[in-house]
Amino acid sequence: MSQVFSAEIHRNMLARIPQCTGRDIADWLRTVDEGPALFRFEEKVSWLRGEHKLAYGHAKAIIHEHDLRRAARKLL
Repeated sequence: MSQVFSAEIHRNMLARIPQCTGRDIADWLRTVDEGPALFRFEEKVSWLRGEHKLAYGHAKAIIHEHDLRRAARKLL
């Protein structure tokens, strides 16, 4: 997992994604879950950008949030 933004910038990016994309974060996270099983962070970002025509920063924020939540689930 890669820290791509400061925590504050990450929160701000996530808050803007629904307005910019028309889809909420939970929907994007499901999309990543249902997508191909890619290993590397940048591969996931590239897939999301190409498949869904997202801006690079938005794709990075979505993948980063997905990775954070997956890591949190492993701790439980």
